[in-house]
Formats: sequence, structure tokens, C-alpha cells
Amino acid sequence: MKLTLGEIAKLVDGELIGDSEIIITGISGIKESKKGDITFLANPKYSLLMKTTAASAVITSKDINDFSKPLIRTNSPSLAFAKVVEVVAPNNVTHPQGIHPTAIISPSAKIGANVAMGAYTIVEEGAQVADNTIIYGNCYIGCNAKIGKNCLIYPNVTIREKVEIRDRVIIHSGTVIGSDGFGFAMIRGVQEKIPQIGTVVIHDDVEIGANVTIDRARFDKTIIGSGTKIDNLVQIAHNVVIGENCIIVAQAGISGSTTLGKGVILAGQAGLVGHIRVGDGAIAAAQAGVTKSIPPYTKVSGYPAKPHDIAKRVNACVQKLPHWYKKINELEKKVAELEAKLKDKDG
Repeated sequence: MKLTLGEIAKLVDGELIGDSEIIITGISGIKESKKGDITFLANPKYSLLMKTTAASAVITSKDINDFSKPLIRTNSPSLAFAKVVEVVAPNNVTHPQGIHPTAIISPSAKIGANVAMGAYTIVEEGAQVADNTIIYGNCYIGCNAKIGKNCLIYPNVTIREKVEIRDRVIIHSGTVIGSDGFGFAMIRGVQEKIPQIGTVVIHDDVEIGANVTIDRARFDKTIIGSGTKIDNLVQIAHNVVIGENCIIVAQAGISGSTTLGKGVILAGQAGLVGHIRVGDGAIAAAQAGVTKSIPPYTKVSGYPAKPHDIAKRVNACVQKLPHWYKKINELEKKVAELEAKLKDKDG
């Protein structure tokens, strides 16, 4: 779809700087764009790319003052760009419609209005799927599981028994929700399994990436708060509680009974031990090994994780170890030479 720059500025309620009659025919990243495209720049530290991009216009934040390209300045460039994408290049993916004849649905299951279900999906007894939810093929919905309205569940997702998923939740392929928590006890030299009879509750507007595993609680609930977004390949153990609007990045792992407050960010490969609390707004940097609770609005990094400013200083010292190793060897040689001279003199 073609739009003028003026029409786009009006769409995103942005401040237009430049020719309002420029025709926009496509969208692209700032490095890959070509003439006729509109792109965006959310982080001012990449502003030099505005001088090299071939895009016809750039959506930016309001603190950008480089006018080498026509601009639309907004409070949130990322959100504004998302609105433009929906209009200029809408996602034309066709989801399943209706219930495929090969889907296996228990007579006791309750299926709402306008539910779509792909081929070979299984819905067990007592399960509930609410209105307008789309479930792709080869999914498994366990006994007495509940799925809310307007959810989107991609192929090969497993939702185990008694799991509750509320409204507008998106779950990507390969994810397993409600697998048994990792609980064993050594009895007479043998690892005996501890029953995991709790469940998982996924609140509204959560998105869960591909190949994520969220374990059921031992007795109560593993909880994912409203608005939280979980990347691919994340492990969330039994009895974990994650607050609202958190971001959990790929390959992060959260051990059992740990609690995250609201707005927490766990960067890639962050690992958290069990039975700790991460306060509201806290950030664990990539590969942080979190071994104790984190106060609210604190950024930690490193292993064991410590406040980021301290971790940076520790890392700086570690990077200098080869230099100090060499220096200490030189000093040891000089000390040995001086001791030998003193010994000869005393002798």
C-alpha cells in the first residue's frame, strides 16, 4: 500500500520534518532500506546510520536533530513503526479456519464460538477453549485445561492437564506448558520422583516463544503475569512466579520457587537459582549467574551476579591479569636477585 509521508505522520501522530508529499511504498530496516522505504531509528547512538541509509524517510524519537533525511519524530519510534507496518505491509498469514475433520475432540470438552483448530490436534476430556481462539495442527490440550478468548497457539504446542491460559495469549511452536517440575529425592541410594500435582496459570496478553518449557507447580501454581513476553528456549521451573510485563530473553533459566516482580528483564542466558526474589524493574544482564535476591530497580551482571558497576570493575581487573602475571614474575625475579646479593654481602 502506498502512503504519503504526511499521511503516515498523521497515522502515528508524529511531527513531520520534510516534504509531506513523498510517496512511501515499502518498509525496511535502516541498513537494508532503499528509495521509497520508510525506516525507523529508536536508539540515538545509531544516528550516524541516518547519513548512509537509502530510505526516503525515518521515524525517530523527538531528541533527534539530524535533518539530513525527512523525519517523523514521535515519542515511541518502535510503536509508531509497528503501526506503519500494519498499514503499509500487513501480515497476510492465513490462520486455520473452522475445525479440521482430523482433530480429535473429547465429547466432554467445551469449545467456544469461532474457534479454529488445525489437523490432528487433540483436545482431551473436560478441556475448555473459549471464543475466537486459533489452535494450529498437531497440538495437544490436556484434560481439564482451560484456554481463554482470542488466543493463538502455533503447531506442536503441548498444554498439559489442568493448565489455565487466559485471554489473548500467543504460544509459538514446540512449547510445553505444564510439564512435571524437576523434583526428586534420594531414598536408599535411588532418586525417587516427587509427584508434581500443581498447575500453571498464564495471564492475559502473554507471548511465549518457541521451545519454551514452563513446569507445573509441585502443589500450587506456576504463574506468568499479564503482558510478560518470553523469548525462545527459556526454562521456567516449578512454583516460579513472574510478575506483569516482564521480558525473559532466550536461553534464560529460572529455578524453582523464585519470584520476579513487575517489569523485570532477564537478558540472554541469565540463570537464577531457586527460592530468591527479583524486585520490580530489576535487570539481570546476559549470562548473569544470579545466586541471591536482587533489590528493585537494580542492574546486575557477571557470575556470581553483582551490581553492574562493580561487575564492570571486576571484569576490567580480570582483563589485566596477563599483564599483572607478567609484572609479578618480573618482580619475583628482581626480589630473588636482591636477596641473593644481600646473602652474598652478609656472607
